[in-house]
Amino acid sequence: MEPGCDEFLPPPECPVFEPSWAEFQDPLGYIAKIRPIAEKAGICKIRPPADWQPPFAVEVDNFRFTPRIQRLNELEAQTRVKLNYLDQIAKFWEIQGSSLKIPNVERRILDLYSLSKIVMEEGGYEAICKDRRWARVAQRLHYPPGRNIGSLLRSHYERIIYPYEMFQSGANHVQCNTHPFDNEVKDKEYKPHSIPLRQSVQPSKFSSYSRRAKRLQTDPEPTEEDIEKNPELKKLQIYGPGPKMMGLGLMARDKDKTVRKKVTCTPAVTVKDQRSGDGNMSSALLKQHYSLEPCTKTTMQLRKNHSSAQFIDSYICQICSRGDEDDKLLFCDGCDDNYHIYCLLPPLPEIPRGIWRCPKCILAECKQPPEAFGFEQATQEYTLQSFGEMADSFKSDYFNMPVHMVPTELVEKEFWRLVSSIDEDVTVEYGADIHSKEFGSGFPVSNSKRNLSPEEKEYATSGWNLNVMPVLDQSVLCHINADISGMKVPWLYVGMVFSAFCWHIEDHWSYSINYLHWGEPKTWYGVPSLAAEHLEEVMKRLTPELFDSQPDLLHQLVTLMNPNTLMSHGVPVVRTNQCAGEFVITFPRAYHSGFNQGYNFAEAVNFCTADWLPAGRQCIEHYRRLRRYCVFSHEELICKMAAFPETLDLNLAVAVHKEMFIMVQEERRLRKALLEKGVTEAEREAFELLPDDERQCIKCKTTCFLSALACYDCPDGLVCLSHINDLCKCSSSRQYLRYRYTLDELPTMLHKLKIRAESFDTWANKVRVALEVEDGRKRSFEELRALESEARERRFPNSELLQRLKNCLSEVEACISQVLGLVSGQVARMDTPQLTLTELRVLLEQMGSLPCAMHQIGDVRDVLEQVEAYQAEAREALATLPSSPGLLQSLLERGQQLGVEVPEAHQLQQQVEQAQWLDEVKQALAPSAHRGSLVIMQGLLVMGAKIASSPSVDKARAELQELLTIAERWEEKAHFCLEARQKHPPATLEAIIRETENIPVHLPNIQTLKEALTKAQAWIADVDEIQNGDHYPCLDDLEGLVAVGRDLPVGLEELRQLELQVLTAHSWREKATKTFLKKNSCYTLLEIVAFKEGEQKEKEGILQLRRTNSAKPSPLTPSLMASSATSMCVCGQVPIGVGALQCDLCQDWFHGQCVSVPRLLTSPRPSLTSSPLLAWWEWDTKFLCPLCMRSRRPRLETILALLVALQRLPVRLPEGEALQCLTERAIGWQDRARKALASEDVTALLQQLAELRQQLQAKPRSEEASVCTLATACDPIRGGSGNTVSKVQGLLENGDTVTTPENIAPAKGSVDWPCVEAA
Repeated sequence: MEPGCDEFLPPPECPVFEPSWAEFQDPLGYIAKIRPIAEKAGICKIRPPADWQPPFAVEVDNFRFTPRIQRLNELEAQTRVKLNYLDQIAKFWEIQGSSLKIPNVERRILDLYSLSKIVMEEGGYEAICKDRRWARVAQRLHYPPGRNIGSLLRSHYERIIYPYEMFQSGANHVQCNTHPFDNEVKDKEYKPHSIPLRQSVQPSKFSSYSRRAKRLQTDPEPTEEDIEKNPELKKLQIYGPGPKMMGLGLMARDKDKTVRKKVTCTPAVTVKDQRSGDGNMSSALLKQHYSLEPCTKTTMQLRKNHSSAQFIDSYICQICSRGDEDDKLLFCDGCDDNYHIYCLLPPLPEIPRGIWRCPKCILAECKQPPEAFGFEQATQEYTLQSFGEMADSFKSDYFNMPVHMVPTELVEKEFWRLVSSIDEDVTVEYGADIHSKEFGSGFPVSNSKRNLSPEEKEYATSGWNLNVMPVLDQSVLCHINADISGMKVPWLYVGMVFSAFCWHIEDHWSYSINYLHWGEPKTWYGVPSLAAEHLEEVMKRLTPELFDSQPDLLHQLVTLMNPNTLMSHGVPVVRTNQCAGEFVITFPRAYHSGFNQGYNFAEAVNFCTADWLPAGRQCIEHYRRLRRYCVFSHEELICKMAAFPETLDLNLAVAVHKEMFIMVQEERRLRKALLEKGVTEAEREAFELLPDDERQCIKCKTTCFLSALACYDCPDGLVCLSHINDLCKCSSSRQYLRYRYTLDELPTMLHKLKIRAESFDTWANKVRVALEVEDGRKRSFEELRALESEARERRFPNSELLQRLKNCLSEVEACISQVLGLVSGQVARMDTPQLTLTELRVLLEQMGSLPCAMHQIGDVRDVLEQVEAYQAEAREALATLPSSPGLLQSLLERGQQLGVEVPEAHQLQQQVEQAQWLDEVKQALAPSAHRGSLVIMQGLLVMGAKIASSPSVDKARAELQELLTIAERWEEKAHFCLEARQKHPPATLEAIIRETENIPVHLPNIQTLKEALTKAQAWIADVDEIQNGDHYPCLDDLEGLVAVGRDLPVGLEELRQLELQVLTAHSWREKATKTFLKKNSCYTLLEIVAFKEGEQKEKEGILQLRRTNSAKPSPLTPSLMASSATSMCVCGQVPIGVGALQCDLCQDWFHGQCVSVPRLLTSPRPSLTSSPLLAWWEWDTKFLCPLCMRSRRPRLETILALLVALQRLPVRLPEGEALQCLTERAIGWQDRARKALASEDVTALLQQLAELRQQLQAKPRSEEASVCTLATACDPIRGGSGNTVSKVQGLLENGDTVTTPENIAPAKGSVDWPCVEAA
């Protein structure tokens, strides 16, 4: 990219194709179809049908690979040239004792290479300075005008580049600044790339690896041990003063930090190193005659390899030719020359440390050509998961956003910016050229060890499977037995963002196809084959330095060049983004390159079709000129296909015949030239059995197959017949021809190919004669079918002639099928579509025009005669309308039997349909007929709209439509009456029904309305009957009538009255329920107040329970023992002590704290000594246990109020009747109780109780006294005169209960107490 052009402009898009499923079935056929369009772009993209989604078959857990390391700015050709130049100039200044610092001009790094190149193009430094053209230099470097940038560039050029240029030209005496960078504090120190060094060695412990590292950072220096262990580092060392740069000026760290000095003696005399037999210096002489200063290895080398007789000798400076000042005389470790340190340019201030080389050796070192560039392998092995994590982390960190949100356009621009940058290093890794044979293909493979599912088997055999495509029948590579990795066997590619594949064409200029299994897109760039040489010429012209040292650079896949640069020089470039699930195809000799947008997995392979053969031959000639090795022998491939011509696809046979013909002619010419040279000896050689390296031409590296020249005296080599003069200098008589086929065998193979290629022409001639009836004889259907079968068996191409034959056979089959449908019988005719009369005549003409003899043509003529006769008869019947319906129907049935649609038959059909419809309408509207439903009438109207129009039909349709309109209107009214919230009275409904009596249609809503009105009338009658009866109606009867009345869609006045009566009755029942029932009671009101059927039986049970409980020991007895006859409280324990209470009904005992105690008649003041439970006569009511007290005991006055309210109800309630009966019994019992209380005995007892109460209230009592007194008081009262007690006991026994015996069993002690409390 030119300086200043930082914005990358994407090239135009390549063609994109989306095949249908039919096209997708033939991969190579579809590629041949799109080739005329796609080949012009060089690459194209194919999107498979959406349903074609092959499963990913790689075993992810076992997939491990080692990627390549790619430093982006070393990939681009122009950037690599600049980096090499910077490394050279950095080496020069390193020798001078300074580190190269690249200045910034206008806020960007100065491009020293471009500056040097432009200065040379403008005539050189002197010419530019003379003409004052530094402003033009700044303009060409894309700096803005003004600001005196030209002078600044001149200053930088003079300071940095000019001394190096002079040094390169050999002008060693030019004065230059020894330390040109000392004052440039703002410039950044340049760190050399050492590209050749890195490509030859694996990364060591001192190599720096970073995904995004700046160039201007320091690396750890290698130790002497590192240099000694690595011969490559030793070979590439540059020696001189100053710090040594990584890889070029490598020097071990001086561990002892001593300063090197020479041993000095008298002036002009240098002490030389005298060594004894073991290599050590004779220290005795030194100690005897001289005083030694510390010296190093370099100084000691001045004295090696000299005898003791010449121990002292003089050395001459190569510049001043003097030998004085021996202490400042340097000895070169490269060429053994001597120099004064002050004679050097620039002069050295002191004796340098370490190994030193003279300017001549340095110049030779700087001018050495760089080694071939290539990629180095990473040291870490990855799995797919670990590589993906690394790749996604790198991308997200680099762009500071999630990987899926980075736009492809941004990645593309950033990629080309990075590869063009000389001051920013980004390193990525690329898992490229991974062998699928070893690691497994991404596509399912049939010969894999694991069992494939049915879906996987389908994809394993698909032609688009990259394991299958190279070996398809139409592919040339299927005739190569060897599994050529990358060509016949796919390669796998695991990419990350910025990982790139450089400009290249495929081996042998073959096709390639790439499938992206998953992951982020892959960006491609392509150049068509017509511009391949132009691209090579442009890259060589722009970067000649790279191609001078590596002529086959573009075949190494290591060099990029910006597409914008190529396009600016006239090279057509296209691009595309290949997404997951898409194919990219490159065409023969189409240069292509690209990079990955992120983490992805792709697979690629080569394939060759028949149209590739000429390109493959041209590629071999191209390889011969470049002396490049072949992957396979093109001649061997052609001959192998020619040996079995019947197995070849016809297009392939034609192409092989053309190539074989050219090859045979060339072989004749070369062997003739060999014969003219005098080589007469020959022997047959099966070249295909030899390894490729044993049959390669020593001159052009071509793999020989048809023939080669060898020498008896030089058996180690051979040459192809194009280089017979380059074998050896031996006599022609000692040379001999090694051949695979004789010149007689080659034409035989060519003839077989010709027969296979021309078999199509013979067949085509027979087909052409048959289709065009050139001999006047029509072929039978069987003969035409035989020609079509021959084309299929011999695999002829799908040509236009074959398509015509197939079309003709299809037309003949269609005609025969139609004829069979006409003459095969009535049933068959009814099942097949009928022909029109016009189609019948066309069929007859078609059968006569087809180039096939069909005997069925006579049957078609007979049918046509029958149709014409029927047509005349039908016209006559239609002309005499109105005809008999029976006659019309008969003619219609006869026409249907013909199997041909006659126009008159259609008219007959219309007449018959009209008559049938009018008859149906007449029957439906007849007064005596059963009324049809509304749906039937609507169906008749729809049917009438379909038949042909006539006056009678139109009149009937109008009447029917009017009738339907009226019926639908009344239906809507009836529906409104049935669904409306406001119910209508019966009179309104009767009026609607009367209006619809005369409509001759069955109306469902009207019928429903009738039924509702009938039910309403019956309901009114039932209400009248109940209301006018002798007795009040029962509540259940009224509720039933209300429920029925509410469901009727009729407005009923009586319904409101009934609802009010039912509501009043329910209100009274709820009030009575609240009066009698406890909260959350499990009983109903009727169960509480109803009469018992077994009243006497229940009384007996109660008395028996009372006797049983009375026999139980009293809890007040001090020595109470638990037994089976002991009373049990509701808490499950035996009640003991003063706090126990006894139920007055069942006579059982309970804890006072576990049951509810009745209210007291008075409220005495409690005291600390008073008992919480007073005597039973202090209570306002008797104590009943929870089992006997099932309901509330309302006062008699409350019940009488309920009965008064009941008398006002015009409804009979069973609870009311039961309550009334209960009340009567309570009043009777009350009268008897009053009489008993008025007797003298009871009065005396009451007085005693009053006196006892006064005594208890007058003095405190202890707990024992209370018990004793209470027991004493109770006994005389309860044991009073027998007469009195018997009277009271009789009242108690005659007290009515309201609990049914079914609910409470006497055996369990559950006894009822009267539920009415008497006053």
